[in-house]
Amino acid sequence: MRRILVLRGGALGDFLVTLPALAWMRQQWPQARIELAGNATAAALGVHAGLIDAVASQHDREWAALHADAGLPAELAARLAVFDLVINYWPDPDGTLSRHFPIHPAQTFIPASARPVLAPAAAHYCEPLRALGLNRTNFARLLARPEPRSSWIALHPGSGSPAKNWPLASWRNLAAWLKQAYAARLFIISGEAEPDGLLAESGEPWRCLPLTQLLGQLAQCRLFIGHDSGISHLAAAAGTPCLLLFGPTDPGIWAPPYPQVRVVQSGRTMAAISESTVRAAVAAMLPDQK
Repeated sequence: MRRILVLRGGALGDFLVTLPALAWMRQQWPQARIELAGNATAAALGVHAGLIDAVASQHDREWAALHADAGLPAELAARLAVFDLVINYWPDPDGTLSRHFPIHPAQTFIPASARPVLAPAAAHYCEPLRALGLNRTNFARLLARPEPRSSWIALHPGSGSPAKNWPLASWRNLAAWLKQAYAARLFIISGEAEPDGLLAESGEPWRCLPLTQLLGQLAQCRLFIGHDSGISHLAAAAGTPCLLLFGPTDPGIWAPPYPQVRVVQSGRTMAAISESTVRAAVAAMLPDQK
């Protein structure tokens, strides 16, 4: 393989669960040029790690032609024809996109479901590569070398959905306990999906940081506590010990498959997770109480 195109949309977490597949391709074809069309902000992490050579935004207008029944514009068809392998993880419910491929007989086209049906999600996005004779059983891919500082703990009290968030009052109580029990220096992660000042009184803000910068700072944390979110996948990829609180979503699919990740779930609602349960989980992960 000389040139590979991966079509992969979605948010940060969607990109990060595709990392093992990208790493697998890079390992198999180290000299290939791998390009990705998708979330350009998230995919910058793949470029930084050397897994991707170039990124195009999934919002570029030219890609709309892939979802139309008409033939591809000549310029787009010529651009796509240079790839030896095209893997599609974009939604294609009626097969319209797939009907445009392969562009020529020598091109390999592999369609895959956009939504995971295997657990963990990373295994789902690796599964299509078996058609190329590739096989993978390790679905963790570190992006940084962890160098934890003894007092640093990062909290991410948000996510992409309010239903996946632990009550804010419980977060405040947890933050106060962490400071008292561990003399913790707390960092509060927030992004565009969270309101300004969320839990601001409980720690130092890491708001809307560039993802490569946030990755490096997470690698310095002794512990990360969060929800089912893309930031949690980033913390796991930083090698940081992670305590993740799950409610309505399935951790078997969506929890990062890393050995340093621990999940707490007490039913289908986040409010069902007690503060004492979370404190006990923290104590198990950080036994050297100050």
